[in-house]
Parts: sequence; structure tokens; C-alpha cells
Amino acid sequence: MPTIVRTHLTALRMLLVMTVILGLAYPLLVTGISQVAFPAKADGSIVTSAGKEVGSGLLGQTYDLPKKNPADPDEAARPDPQFFQPRPSAYGYDPKSSGASNLGPNSEDLLKAVQERRAAVAAFDGVDPASVPPDALTSSGSGLDPHISVAYAKQQAARVARARNLPRTTVDALVEKYTDGRSLGFLGQAGVNVVLLNTALGEQK
Repeated sequence: MPTIVRTHLTALRMLLVMTVILGLAYPLLVTGISQVAFPAKADGSIVTSAGKEVGSGLLGQTYDLPKKNPADPDEAARPDPQFFQPRPSAYGYDPKSSGASNLGPNSEDLLKAVQERRAAVAAFDGVDPASVPPDALTSSGSGLDPHISVAYAKQQAARVARARNLPRTTVDALVEKYTDGRSLGFLGQAGVNVVLLNTALGEQK
């Protein structure tokens, strides 16, 4: 058999073997382990309310009031005061467009956006603009982060309690319940999962 034919047959056998190992066996093994060890996370951490799927605990989403004119694509979104608001997202929490704004610290566009967000958030929550936490002003690297800082959640608690006519203690207790600690106990900062928190709020009677 010519050398070139043997070489191609060897390459073909290697391709088939690696396809079976890496394309079939390994994914099935990892999927099986994840289904046994972390079934909820492996299935997407789906969040349900009243028997309906309302989102994923891993992906943030917006909580806006219905549009006054649904046919107008240029109508600005209005945040719903009855819900905790997530941090800004460069792509409107579209899971198909994950990414940051890529605006650097010297960007005039970023500075303008931060100033506008600071004024809007302060007015919406009824607080001093100087007290607005940084995560309320800038988007995360993925643009899909479901968490906000504890400081931002506490800032919004009074507004949510008023809008829902709930005791402040009830809202504070829910914030505490859906606060996740630091990763591995020492990495990063504690954060509040807005998706889980708002779902729990919607179930309050």
C-alpha cells in the first residue's frame, strides 16, 4: 500500500477514534456526572412560579412596565417600581448577545452614560445621587449577570416595599434570603440574585 494511502488511513482512524472519545464519550460522561451531582444547574437552573417557567437563576433579565405603545420600537423602557432592578446591560439582557460595552475608563460615552444612570437611579429610588452603588451605573462583563450588590439591593428595598405595600421587614428578609456569599468563601463580594428575589416577591400575597 502506498505511503500516502497509509498516512491518510491512519489519520482517518485517528479522527474516528477522537470523535468517539471527545465527541460522544466525554460529553456523555460529563453530562451524566452533572445530572447526578447538580441536576438543577445542569438543566439550566430554571426558575418557576405558579407552575410556569419564568427564567433562569443564571441569567439576568429586565423588569419593565408594559409599553404604552407596543408597536413603537423606539419607546424607552420604564422600570417597574414593584421589582428590584438589575444592573445595566450592554445588550439589554439578550442571552444571544452576551458581552460588555467595551468602553474604557477614558471614554466620554461611558462617562455620560454613568452620569445619566446615576441621576435616573437616584430619582427612581429616591436617594442621594452620591450614594448610588457602582454596579447600578455600569454593566457586568457578560451583560447577563443576575446579581446585584447587597448595597444596591438595600437601596431599592424601600421603594419596592412602598410600591407593593409590603412591610419593609418582609422585603429585607427576602433580600437576605437570596443573598449569595462570596465564591468559595473568599472570592469576590456577596451578591443578591435579582431573578430569584423578584420571583419570590411576585409570590407574596
